[in-house]
Amino acid sequence: MARSAGYRPTPADLAAAAGKTIPDVLAPDLRVLFCGINPGLWSGATGHHFARPGNRFWPALFRSGFTARLFGPEEQDDLLGLGLGITNVVPRTTAKAAELTEDELRAGGRALVARVAHYRPRILAVLGLGAYRTAFGSPRVTVGRRPESLGDTEVWVLPNPSGLNAHYTLDALAEEFRAVRARVGAR
Repeated sequence: MARSAGYRPTPADLAAAAGKTIPDVLAPDLRVLFCGINPGLWSGATGHHFARPGNRFWPALFRSGFTARLFGPEEQDDLLGLGLGITNVVPRTTAKAAELTEDELRAGGRALVARVAHYRPRILAVLGLGAYRTAFGSPRVTVGRRPESLGDTEVWVLPNPSGLNAHYTLDALAEEFRAVRARVGAR
């Protein structure tokens, strides 16, 4: 169940969110399908993707020009009107992505390939190098556009927008998102 803006999960809510799933934000023929590693407990408790305060997904979307204003997680369904969607490599919520097994990530990669074949986004943007490396068996992948595609869908690997990813500032993250936006054009 999705919660309204401003809802702050209690410790009990977060504990109860472990192992839950939240619905994807998906439609056929999207411009970009953003793919997280897996939902965190905050997302599981609220029902919204990238919901934890400090996650930089929503600010990066705005700063890169994908959205004309800063959206909040509770507005995730409004992305569909912009030709954008959200999914995850692994659907179950965890406190940390490190709790996922390699088998889960590989199975999630196979499921993601099937999802992309069904929904046919123009670009799949996977948010997280480590998850991509494991899910797709590409240990040396770097940030940017991949030479391989999934059918007609271009594949990009972008940095994880988690606030815990200290390797990328918000400005650097927005710059990587901007490269994807330049590829699909403004809407």
